[in-house]
Formats: sequence, C-alpha cells, structure tokens
Amino acid sequence: MPEVIVTMDVGSDGVALITISNPPVNALALPILAGLKEKFAEAMRRDDVKAIVLTGKNGRFSGGFDINVFQKVHATGDISQLPDVSVELVSNTLEDAKKPIVAAVQGLALGGGLEVAMGCHARIAAPKTQLGLPELSLGVMPGFGGTQRLPRLLGLSKAIDMMLTSKPILSEEGYKLGLIDAIVPPQDLLKVSRQWALDIAEARKPWVRSLHRTDKIGSLSEAREIIKKARQSAKRMAPNMPQHQACLDVIEEGIVHGGCAGVLKEVKVFNELVLSDTSKGLVHIFFAQRAISKVPKVTDVGLKPRAVKKVAVIGGGLMGSGIATALILGNINVVLKEVNSEYLQKGLKTVEANVRGLVARKKLAPAQAEKASSMIKGVLDYSEFRDVDMVIEAVIENVPLKQKIFSEIESVCPPHCILATNTSTIDLNLVGEKTKSQDRVIGAHFFSPAHVMPLLEIVRTEKTSAQVILDLMTVGKIIKKAPVVVGNCTGFAVNRTFFPYTQGAHILLHLGVDLFRIDRLISSFGLPMGPFQLQDLAGYGVAVAVGKEFANAFPDRTFRSPIVDLLIKSGRNGKNNGKGYYLYEKGSKPKPDPQVYPIIEEARKQANIMPGGKPITITDQEIVEMILFPVVNEACRVLEEGVVVRASDLDVASVLGMSFPSYRGGIVFWGDLVGPKHIYASLKKWSEKYSNFYKPSRFLEERGKNGVPLSAPLSTSTSSRARL
Repeated sequence: MPEVIVTMDVGSDGVALITISNPPVNALALPILAGLKEKFAEAMRRDDVKAIVLTGKNGRFSGGFDINVFQKVHATGDISQLPDVSVELVSNTLEDAKKPIVAAVQGLALGGGLEVAMGCHARIAAPKTQLGLPELSLGVMPGFGGTQRLPRLLGLSKAIDMMLTSKPILSEEGYKLGLIDAIVPPQDLLKVSRQWALDIAEARKPWVRSLHRTDKIGSLSEAREIIKKARQSAKRMAPNMPQHQACLDVIEEGIVHGGCAGVLKEVKVFNELVLSDTSKGLVHIFFAQRAISKVPKVTDVGLKPRAVKKVAVIGGGLMGSGIATALILGNINVVLKEVNSEYLQKGLKTVEANVRGLVARKKLAPAQAEKASSMIKGVLDYSEFRDVDMVIEAVIENVPLKQKIFSEIESVCPPHCILATNTSTIDLNLVGEKTKSQDRVIGAHFFSPAHVMPLLEIVRTEKTSAQVILDLMTVGKIIKKAPVVVGNCTGFAVNRTFFPYTQGAHILLHLGVDLFRIDRLISSFGLPMGPFQLQDLAGYGVAVAVGKEFANAFPDRTFRSPIVDLLIKSGRNGKNNGKGYYLYEKGSKPKPDPQVYPIIEEARKQANIMPGGKPITITDQEIVEMILFPVVNEACRVLEEGVVVRASDLDVASVLGMSFPSYRGGIVFWGDLVGPKHIYASLKKWSEKYSNFYKPSRFLEERGKNGVPLSAPLSTSTSSRARL
C-alpha cells in the first residue's frame, strides 16, 4: 500500500517544501489533513523556515476532500466525523500564517484541493492544470471557504458559474482571470514557487489574503443582480436540488457581511447539506458507478482482456448506426452490414451525421471526426467478417431473423469472435438457440441514441464465458460507456424493471387521470419526460413489440391497454409522423394535442376499469407513487432473481439507462429512502382496489414487514442467484 503521508523538507534557501502524498489523486483524507496541520505548525515554529511551498506528489496537487468520509456520515448520521478544515486549517493555519505560503499546483486542484490552494498567499501552476469546485455534483457545496475565496479571486459571475455547473477550468484561463499568479513549465514549478514565496517574505511581491479582497466583487447592487439571475437559472436547471440555492445564499452572506461571516455560514450550511437526501443519493451513485467494474468470477480470476480492433455491426438503422458511431469514436474499426445498398447508404449517412453533429456541438475536434469517419466501411455480405473480433447484431426484434443471423456469423467469423446481440427484450437463449458456440453469445444492449447514452447493459447467459464478458466490459470502457453486467431474462435489468412504468401510466389514464397531468408530474419528479411523451418519442411500433414480449413473459401483471392500437388506427405514430399524444413541429416544443381526448375516451370505454364508470380522485403525490412504486416492485423481483450483481448496479442502470434522477440515488436507493413498508402498504391497497398489476412481490413484502432495506444483500440461501 502506498503511504498516506505529508512530508516536509527545508532547503538551504529557508523554504519549507510541504508535500501531500495520497495516491492516486492526493485526496485530503483525515490523516492528510492532520499531517498538514502538524507540518505547518512545525514550519511556523522553526527559525530556519522563512517561507513555505505546498505541493502534491506525482504531478498532482489534490483531487479534493476524501468523500469516503461522506459515506460514513451518511451511514451513521454523525456529523462530528467531518473535520474543521475551513476555519482551523484554511483560514487560521494557512491564510493568517505569519510566514508566506505559495501553492505549487500541477495536474489538478479540485474541490478541497483548490480551496486549500486559495487559502495560500499565491498560486503558481503548471500548464493545463484542472481547477474546479465540483462539490455541488455531490449534493453539497464547497466547504473549505471556496464559496468566499473563488468570487474574490475570479470575479463573481465566473465563480458562480464554476460552482453551479461543477465544471473545471484550465490554469491558462485561471491565470487570465486572476486565480493563478503565474504559469511555468512543470520542471520549473518548484523553483519558481520557492522564489515567489521568498519574494513575498522579503516584500518584493504582495502578500495577499484572498478572503479580505473585495476589488473583484463589484458594488452591492451589481452583486445582488448577478446572484438573482443565478438563482433564476438554478431554479430552471436544478429545481429539485437544495445545494444550488444554498450555495448562492452563502455567497451572498459573504458579500453583504464580509468574508469571515461567509466562511462561518458556509460551515453551518455545508453540514446541513451533507445530511440531505440529495447528497446521500449523489454520493451513493458516485460510489455505485465505481462498483460496476467489479464482477465476481469475471474480474477477480486473473483474466486479461483481449484486444478488440475490428467490429462488425449488422443493421444500419437507428441503433446500428448509433453503435457504429460509438465504436469509431473509440478508435475501433467498424464494418457496417446491410441487406441492400439503399439501406446501407442511409446507415452510413446517419453515422456521418452523428459525427458531424458532435463537431457542431464542439464535443469533437474536426481532425478526430475525420479520423473516426475513415474507420467505417459499408458491406452487403459477410466477406469482411473473416477477421472481426466481435459482431453486434442490431436488426429488428424478430426471433427467427436473429437466429438465422447468428447461425450465419458463427460459420463465417473467426473462432475467437464475440457474438453479441443488441436486443432490448428477447431472451438470449432464444437468440443463440441454433448457435453451437454458446459460450461466445452475449447481449450488448445499448440505449438510444447509442452514441450519446452512457449505459451499456452486458447480458450474460449461463453459458457465456468470463473472457467474453471481460472483453465486452473493456470495449464498453474504451467507447466511454458504463458497462453493467446483468443476467438473462425478458427485458434484462433495465427494461424489465421499468416495464411497469408505462403500464402504470396507462392504468391511471384508463382510471380517468389526465395524461398531460401525469407527464407533467413525472417531469417535475426529475425524469426528462413523462411516460406518454416517451412513448411518442420511441414510436408506437416499439410499444407494440415490447408490450407483446412482456405480456407473454409476465401475464399475471400486464395491463393490456387499447390506446396504442387506437392511436395507430387514427393515423398517429408519435414523433415519427408529428402526431401522437402531442403535436410535433420542427423547431418548437411538443404541444399537448386536445384532439387526442376522443381517442382516449374510446380507449377508456373499451378497457372499462373505472370504478363505477367514474374517473378516480387522486393527489399529485399518489400519481407519482402509482407509477413509480410498481417499478420499485419489479426491481425487487430483479434483485430476488439475482439478475444484477448488487442492488447498486440497478441504481446505476436506472440513472444511466432510464434517466432516473441521479440526485434520488437510483430506483432501489430511492425505494429505501421512501421506505419499503410504505411502498408495500400502498401497493397492497391498490392491488385490492384496482388491479393485480400492483400486487407486491414476495421480496418487497418480506422486507417491508421486517424493516430490512431493499438494498441489503440477499441471504446466501436464496436459490435464485443462478442467473449470475
């Protein structure tokens, strides 16, 4: 284990070099913070020390406070585990020190790392150093004085923007704006910093305590106007999150009552935010995303991933072209196969448009785009398949067609080639039924649009080899996806968990609830759009095909709604033809279409599930719960059947695959926050009142009655772990 230590070396020039060492990013763990206090106290005592340079080992200053401490605070609710860094270390020890301190910054200075650097009397940086305060992305805000010092060094507008967006800047921009005092080559960083510290000590350079500066704040009325605009913007961008407004409150306190008052309020509000549900959710997702790379009997058995240099994609439709785009952007050669030249040209044009779109949005440099575009080749037969490392089949959801393709590719591809399917719902054993090499069959389920959405659901059967799983996980990381390994069943983890989402919305619609109210409430909860707009976007063909799969797999809890068939009959096909539940016109937002009401009335007549033929009376909260509690219920079945390695994998998959709000921690985490007991009691009540669709699963019932969290691991006696 590398040593977690703070060292001090005093040179003949009288400068003490204090170095933080805690690989990989020199996080400010509790022993590091204690070490800093100790070394600074020693440097202040020693007569042979005139000035101090603070730096980080191995080319990195510090990635910030050790957020493992947040996890401990969340587990215990004990706020006393948070050390007093802001007042005791940054203000009293560093900023008010009797000897000058210069921060020598390289690689990155993020969060608490940058806050410590801002407490020093000057900051010298190497080129391309990342500087940022990303704390709001963890549900808190800067807590070591950053809300006060950044506006005083950078100017109010830019500082607020950096904090609210959590986006870092580079040292070059920091220098222009005044956060950094000089940029020097890495090899000169310590030499220049030492001299700078001595120059301050000998009054050749100014001794600046940034908390006491006011020259960049502007007048009180200007500052208040900037903060007011930021509040309005945050209300729009982050309506359900408390940390944005809290951060602005604290910034304003410092401007009105001075930096010291701001620092004290920051400590108080930071401690409140750490215990908020938002912080618990965001910190949970942060760690959950790191856990997905650990898969028992795959990543812990000494296997090395094989190189995947060339991939064939079969089908150039929306999914196939998106997958091809993701692969070429990851520097992987692609062969795109289609059935005729018209479809092939269309697929290749879509890939080209995807790449050009990224350039237009400044997400990709023109030179990289040109390189990516040169890595794809279109074909109409299998002649180019003889040296591919992987095939991803992305044709329509048709079992006989998929089986035929798998038989063909098995005979033309090399024996090491991974045979993957992008099916979103069909059982993999069916897809690979006629394939001899069952150990090479795997699901590579991308989410649409495949070159944008971050999740890759890797579906294993009982026969898929660990090597094949590891190889696909590695490809996922290369193409910047988050690979989550799941077991095989209809819908796999994400679509299986969320199939009740649309079903629940349709039941409410047929119980007389207004569809636009449902969509509005689900959007307010934090999903990007409601279930009906989502259905419009996906197209009704998908709704019909997927509906059949789930109705066959889970007939006991499927609601057969007549609405989609009636919409199709009336010439509507969602966004595809500009008319669904909403009207779609180019360049404007979707508008609710009142002409859909007669179709809904007809559907309600056919379904005939309204109690006494009258619409139900229901609160806003009940609507959200009647749509999302059945999703939690299905998540419980997914957990019980061992479809995912751990509950937190399903949380990551729900956030990255279904855009469940990350600040709610994912579907299982949110279920635990709401409480299994309440979810169980609500579902039981609705199942007796409305439909068997709401019947609580055995897993939920047990946990609800016994007060056990949904995320608690399964007991080892559960026989259903077999899926993984």
